[in-house]
Amino acid sequence: MTPSTTTVVVPTVGRPTLAVFFSALARQSRRVSAPVILVDDRPSGPDLAQWLVQEVPHHGLDVRVLRAGGGGPARARNIGWRHSRSRWVSFLDDDVVPDRDWYETLADDLARAETRDCVGSTGRVRVPLSGHRPPTDWERGTAGLETSRWITADLSYRRDALSEVGGFDERFPRAFREDADLALRLGGERRILDGARWITHPVRPADDWVSLRQQAGNADDFLMRAVHGRDWHRRADAPVGRRPRHLAVSAAAVLALAGLVARRRALALAGLAAWTAGTVELAWARIAPGPRDADEVRRMVLTSAAIPLAATYHAARGALRHRGARPWRGLPELVLLDRDGTLVHDVPYNGDPARVRPVDGVRESLDRLRAEGVRLAVVTNQSGVASGRLTREQVDAVNARVEELLGPFDVVEVCPHGPTDGCGCRKPAPGMLKRACEETGVDPGRAVMIGDIGADVEAAAAAGVSAVLVPTASTRAEEVAAAYRVAPSFATAVSSVMAGEW
Repeated sequence: MTPSTTTVVVPTVGRPTLAVFFSALARQSRRVSAPVILVDDRPSGPDLAQWLVQEVPHHGLDVRVLRAGGGGPARARNIGWRHSRSRWVSFLDDDVVPDRDWYETLADDLARAETRDCVGSTGRVRVPLSGHRPPTDWERGTAGLETSRWITADLSYRRDALSEVGGFDERFPRAFREDADLALRLGGERRILDGARWITHPVRPADDWVSLRQQAGNADDFLMRAVHGRDWHRRADAPVGRRPRHLAVSAAAVLALAGLVARRRALALAGLAAWTAGTVELAWARIAPGPRDADEVRRMVLTSAAIPLAATYHAARGALRHRGARPWRGLPELVLLDRDGTLVHDVPYNGDPARVRPVDGVRESLDRLRAEGVRLAVVTNQSGVASGRLTREQVDAVNARVEELLGPFDVVEVCPHGPTDGCGCRKPAPGMLKRACEETGVDPGRAVMIGDIGADVEAAAAAGVSAVLVPTASTRAEEVAAAYRVAPSFATAVSSVMAGEW
């Protein structure tokens, strides 16, 4: 297997390490022929494509830059893989340094994964630490990446497997647990193979309060619990952590405050003593293995006083927010679209491109889907060809005008037959929908149809595709009543699809 069977996806927030990362890719022992998709997850900022030309002018890589707009690493990775067209997708972080033979070894790793019918392959991570002193609390946390499982700093997945489960769960807003969640949904260690390639993950600079901010990850643990059950820690080989102790220390703080408010001195002192003991124990557990210099001791004491309360707050927030959460479904890979009455105003037997008028808001909604990497296909009945009212050339000219006004489509399927021709493509028959899925390589279960009449919904059901009906004046009441999902407008339909309601 050649490495070009993969696409390299790199989410970024524009860290200075990005130049080092691309320099390492450019100096690989085997030239990187795979496309590289750089997903810019900053809410705003200068064009990274231009920056790359200036900072690494001779990198020789096939780089495409996409915008994610600050949606978090899970969404950025999803945008990246949905825009890819290779069999495999290899995710790297923007602050790692691949070994010089990383790309060459990647080919061997993916070939081994294919041989064993695995859907994923993990890289190996080294975290360089100072040899002159013990590591700080932050450095020890980063060094834990060396033994953690399924780290997206270097992780390759088969694209069809990502599509099957909808990719990364975007309800994880930070780079924490989203990797374990995806791995468990894909079968865990039974289907994800340890690779032989290596990356270096330097310890990023951090301020005094980084450990306090990390407590927000406690909310993510409750999403894991809701989706994967109480034993998810065991299956993900993840430490349980100190949450029970944090809860006890937080309860002691509340007890002390309650005693103070109620003017019950003994109660307040008991709570204060318990809180102090718990805080001292946590601080020492973090100070003892470290360098124990003044700055580290100060950081550990200050943050240890606040961490139990922060951890308990975020755990409670996660328990409430994610109660009853279901496994992630994500976006469809393909949206099938009726033409007349859905994308453009219906002009019966229209053969004149000049009469094409898009429905209000359709272009903006289609561009939203395109930006996420969702493929688009038009499936349209044109019985005017069979009856002689239209020529195929006229139909094609109108379709070309639709694309000119609404942007490109991955597939355009036309049925030229009449109602009595007995073909398998005219909606409500599923032929055009099935062909569109085949041409794009998308499983019908990962596709959704948007149309304006019952025939669109029936064709979708026959093809194994979900459907959303957007009624117009031509839609019969019984068709609306029979549809499982109905939206008042095309824009609303697209919004519901992008929210996972399809």
